Amino acid sequence: MSKPTDIELKTALIAAATMKEHNKDPFFLGKSLLSQNYRLKYYEELLSAADHYLNHGQAEQQRMKLLKCIEKIKQIESRSANMDIEDFGLE
Repeated sequence: MSKPTDIELKTALIAAATMKEHNKDPFFLGKSLLSQNYRLKYYEELLSAADHYLNHGQAEQQRMKLLKCIEKIKQIESRSANMDIEDFGLE
């Protein structure tokens, strides 16, 4: 499956937020999309940090950035386990 365009994603996120705001999300699709989108940016940052670390000499500075990304994801995962939809927001 192809990745949605920026416009498609924005449209889907607006629809997901509307579903949640009006309590019309019986199968939790809106909640799931908003949650996954929120978390995805941190995993993309982790991928970038891992790529730089592995492909650019494994410098200590890059290693520290990679470790910080991992720790940030652990915090986000822990915190988002109990978040309400209002905390996800749209950018």
